[in-house]
Amino acid sequence: MPRSVHVIGVGRTDFRRNLLKEGKTIGHLIAECGRAAITDAGIEPGDITSGVVGNFASGLFTRQLHLGAYLVGIDEALRGMPTVHVEAACASGGVAVLTAAQQIIGGLHEVVLVVGVEQQKTMSPADGSEVLAAAGDYAGERPLFGDFMFPKLFARIARIYTERHGLREEDLARVSAKNHAHARLNPLAQMRDSGLTFQEACTESVNNRRFAPPLKLTDCSQITDGAASLVLCSDDFARGLAGKPGRRRPGVRLRGYGHATDRVALEKKDAPDFAIARSAAAQAYRMAGLSATDVQAAELHDCFSISEVLSYEILGFAERGKGAGLLSSGVTALPSVREKLDIDGHADGRPAPVVNPGGGLMGDGHPVGATGVRQVVEAYAHLTDNAGSRQVKDVRRYLTFNIGGSFTTSVAMIWERTQ
Repeated sequence: MPRSVHVIGVGRTDFRRNLLKEGKTIGHLIAECGRAAITDAGIEPGDITSGVVGNFASGLFTRQLHLGAYLVGIDEALRGMPTVHVEAACASGGVAVLTAAQQIIGGLHEVVLVVGVEQQKTMSPADGSEVLAAAGDYAGERPLFGDFMFPKLFARIARIYTERHGLREEDLARVSAKNHAHARLNPLAQMRDSGLTFQEACTESVNNRRFAPPLKLTDCSQITDGAASLVLCSDDFARGLAGKPGRRRPGVRLRGYGHATDRVALEKKDAPDFAIARSAAAQAYRMAGLSATDVQAAELHDCFSISEVLSYEILGFAERGKGAGLLSSGVTALPSVREKLDIDGHADGRPAPVVNPGGGLMGDGHPVGATGVRQVVEAYAHLTDNAGSRQVKDVRRYLTFNIGGSFTTSVAMIWERTQ
């Protein structure tokens, strides 16, 4: 990249919160979380000259849009700066991060504030599902798939994958069990008190209905209110900041990225190969001058269990049809939770990253517009040795992979510890 982009401050909210019950709005959440990142960065608000908000559907969930204006409410020094709200379904957060990074790479700004946010607990799950269906081809797919359209879209992907490569429901259950186990190590995760076991995830029950075969309720991510934030800056600004007394944390920079968009409707894509999504990963590796084996940890978009299995293959961690085998080997789980996953301990000797150590979308939560930003916040925690009991050992490179729709928008980013 012609100019380096660094992360110098982060923030996020507790994903168990319910804003409606707190009497707060999405605007409150943007201001709260953005302020947290500025404080963490140790800079003055006036150092920031641009702001980006990632959000999917606040106009439908909350009747509130014009979200960038809430950034300038954080501090008087921010009034007048340019802001933008970006939307790319569940990849809104990832696209927001890239939008900010590209402003820095292009020399337009030195310091940019990014907030990803969603308030979803404003309506019933059925009504919320209708909102989320807007991430697909609503006019064409809603009549075909009916209520709860997105679980059924990903169930269709799972069936196509099974026909081609073979897939057992226990393979899907292992994703759920792993990410819930990881969430128990994350004090801000929505499912941090989950007791879900591998056996329970495998078993259909009154509380774990198979409502979109082969997917059960435990194969799905959560309905979440939450926000995550970053302060990104240029190399020059980061160098000046590093020289300040008392600043000793490791540096984190963006090493490479890829961003690609496919057609909206699932039937017009090449499931389960998803060549367009693979092209985003290839772009990121090429820009970084790295390969999949150079990554020690990853945040993958487990909106449904099948999406994590597919992402292993899309990102090159496993060959086509071998994603479930990689998962069952246990290498993508933190060592402290492997014994709970009924693993076989064999992955053909191929190195692979620890995946979703904070719980992913299933365990940590999925406030849609915040997810891509939250992934980077999690990466930053590990790369600066601040992830607590879920810390990935000896991690130097961390990949984040955020998708929108049925693998329609794909954003892959590789983050690197610099000292």
